Amino acid sequence: MVGLLPLLAASCLVGPDYVRPKIVLNASWSEAQDARLGTDPVDVVWWRSFNDPILDQLIEAAYHQNLSLQIAGLRIYEARAQLGVAIGRWWPSNVDPIATGTAVGLSEHGPNQAIADKRFGQYQVGFDAVWELDIWGKYRHGIRAADAEWMATVADYDDALVSLSAEVARTYVLIRMFEVLIAQARGNVAIQEEGLQIAEARFKNGATSELDVTQARNLLETTRATIPDLQMGQTQAENALSTLLGQPTGHVRAVLGNPADIPLPPVKVAVSVPAEMMRRRPDIRAAELRAIAQCNRVGVAKSELYPSFVLFGSVGTQTSSNGGMPSNNSTLSNLFGPGSLVYTAGGSLFWPILQYKRIRNNVRVEDARFQQTLVGYVDTVLRAAQEVEDGMTGYLRQQEAATFEQNAVAAAETGVKIALIQYREGAVDYTRVLDTQRSLLDSQQRLANTRAASITNLIALYKALGGGWESRQGDPVINDHNRIEMESRTSWGGYLETPHESTTFKTESAPSRR
Repeated sequence: MVGLLPLLAASCLVGPDYVRPKIVLNASWSEAQDARLGTDPVDVVWWRSFNDPILDQLIEAAYHQNLSLQIAGLRIYEARAQLGVAIGRWWPSNVDPIATGTAVGLSEHGPNQAIADKRFGQYQVGFDAVWELDIWGKYRHGIRAADAEWMATVADYDDALVSLSAEVARTYVLIRMFEVLIAQARGNVAIQEEGLQIAEARFKNGATSELDVTQARNLLETTRATIPDLQMGQTQAENALSTLLGQPTGHVRAVLGNPADIPLPPVKVAVSVPAEMMRRRPDIRAAELRAIAQCNRVGVAKSELYPSFVLFGSVGTQTSSNGGMPSNNSTLSNLFGPGSLVYTAGGSLFWPILQYKRIRNNVRVEDARFQQTLVGYVDTVLRAAQEVEDGMTGYLRQQEAATFEQNAVAAAETGVKIALIQYREGAVDYTRVLDTQRSLLDSQQRLANTRAASITNLIALYKALGGGWESRQGDPVINDHNRIEMESRTSWGGYLETPHESTTFKTESAPSRR
């Protein structure tokens, strides 16, 4: 009968089986026919397509130093330990060693006068255990739930890598945009200073009124006033980048070096297909794994509806001695000699019939949560597809707009030169000069903003496609500092020396997952 228990346990697993929700996605992206896009697999290290060594250096540094990423890595080990706890619940509990020694002295005037020896000792060595049989799969479902949660934290870590690389790149582009805008503002200041000098010269010579001078000075000071705001934005972006690198403010200034242009996009961007996006994105994996975990929690809750079977017992040796504590080795040798074996064994059945209403409502709670995770998984997939489409169209349309803005800047630069020449010669009034200079400044700012928006949309597209996490496969998810601190406090059994992939972790023996 005992030999049939494992087979019985394997065949009585209660609770729902996980079935992946059906999701209908387009076979291809809406912009797939654009010559600037390709269906090749997404580039793992997409940031290198910008051909910017400083950006490469910043992302690599962030991977090793970002504190939020370190927390995500530590959560993997927390979840791994939780899995070990769940596995431990499947095996016999309360396996406690027993070693007792008792000296007894009875009163000579008590009711036990018939006992000849009123001074004796009792000694026992052994252990006892309690084992709740996992007939209905309560503990196996718990193990599966903990295992899925563990793997979800691995996916969370990968998703944190994707977000980190995108955020570093986006912040870097923002800094370069501010540098371009500051350089443009200073260039316009030089042009407007020249216009002011011409207006002052013409006023002194009586060729124009003082109004031209005041208008020229107003435009010049207004342009100068934009520079501190741009410098503030640049400094704040640099501070944000320093924090992403896990460093104090000001750290990245030396890494950034001299002001540079906004990075240029690659000639062609590989975007693969929607089905590939589902397989690549870590947040989609995490959403499904948490749905699997919750599915098993429904099984844990349902198992409470059925009777639980508990085996218990103890085994050991026992002896006694006359006169209280033993006076020689014979008593101790008797403890392990023939005839000293003692044991108890038994079982119990527990069926909380009177608590069925509470248990059934708990099942409903877990089932409602399970349905939430299923809907959440579908929502995650659809939102991911939307993010790809949004990033794709944003990148392509902003690129087209940048071409038009470049043409506008070229025309505005020519207009400023002509207006200054004509004003110097008295052919036009200063209003024409002001208009062309304002138009140049606006066109330059729109061009810089459009170019930066095009690149940030491309970065958002790479993020939406799930690019970036593969570059760290095989590397430890916590640094040496955290590992040494944790090992100095707690024995981790070698877990902290391994990468984060599930196939590389040392695991305890687990029951069959049939």
